[in-house]
Amino acid sequence: MTETIAYFCCVVAFAGFGYKLIQARRTQPLRRMWFLSAFGMCIAGGIMLLTPAMENAVGVEEPIGSLLNLGADLLKIGAMAFAVAFARSLKLGEGTRIGWHAVLSWTVVAAETALFLLSGSYRVGDHTAAGPGGLGWFVAYNVLFLVYGLISLLTFSIVFARFARHAAPGPLRIGLWLLVGGGISALGWTFWDVDDICILATTGAVDAGEDTFSAILAALSVGLAGAGATLSVWGPALATPFRLIGAYRTYRRIEPLWAALRDAVPGIALDPGPGMPGGVEFALYRRVIEIRDGHLALRPYFDPDVPPLAEAEAREAKVPEARIAATIEAAALAAALVASEAGRRYAPDDVPATYLDEPDIATEAAWLVEVTHAWRRSTVVGRVRDRARETLAA
Repeated sequence: MTETIAYFCCVVAFAGFGYKLIQARRTQPLRRMWFLSAFGMCIAGGIMLLTPAMENAVGVEEPIGSLLNLGADLLKIGAMAFAVAFARSLKLGEGTRIGWHAVLSWTVVAAETALFLLSGSYRVGDHTAAGPGGLGWFVAYNVLFLVYGLISLLTFSIVFARFARHAAPGPLRIGLWLLVGGGISALGWTFWDVDDICILATTGAVDAGEDTFSAILAALSVGLAGAGATLSVWGPALATPFRLIGAYRTYRRIEPLWAALRDAVPGIALDPGPGMPGGVEFALYRRVIEIRDGHLALRPYFDPDVPPLAEAEAREAKVPEARIAATIEAAALAAALVASEAGRRYAPDDVPATYLDEPDIATEAAWLVEVTHAWRRSTVVGRVRDRARETLAA
């Protein structure tokens, strides 16, 4: 099962990153996308070289077995180098030289190759063992890989986390966080080598392939990085159902406020027929308009003294600043409904409307969600409502 997941993620990575390169010719800096694509392809290639299917295809007799391990590790080092190159390109600009990390990466590649050869390592079944007198070299080989990987992937993850925190909500931000997730998974995958180093130092041999947990982390890293890099391809198709689900949730969340206004002003609700003719987004549009119509119909019943009193009570109750405006709106509306029921008018019917200045439906729906939340749960709104009832009854 693990091998199947790894292969699937590798295929997705190769296809996604390859498509991203083709697309980049018209939409994005090509050099930068080469870095990102090379990251995904190298890490996917490193996984594939150590899968049982690959070993069965090429054999593990010496020197093939040892070369498979060396090739997989060099591909992983390449993936880390390209990850940092992409992060630096995104941070400093398309034409920026990779600089010190390029020198470090080539130095590590040369050192790893030399250490691997000095260790005289060879395959013994499913294990790779150090040659006679080569255990120290083999441990150094694995320690260098671990240190380089942690430095590179930590740099990658930090850079993208900073970008993601400051990006505007939307596909770009989601894609950046997916890339951060891929970097963190790769960090875990690299750090997992600590266990192998301990085993190697005590037994002189280590598993040649990826163990289950390591393979899962590697596959997850490829999957998240591929998803983040190709979000522009599949994101729009996925956004539609999420948008419809969000519209439906908003439709239901503002229902208590709509129901209260409909009971007070029945004429605001036209019979839409069974179900949601026109779809959930049109139904939400209707509901927002009907709440606005109810608000307009209640204009004469709004007590001008309620908003400042509600604000004072909200601040005394330590309502969070971001919710004070919605709490005031809900309290004023609650008092207006009480006044409407009692027939108490505070202004003529043609009093000018004081409502949101031509907001879009999404903005107004989000505002109404906040007002409905205060309407249902705020103790301030409850006290204002009760006070209005006592005053009008007196």
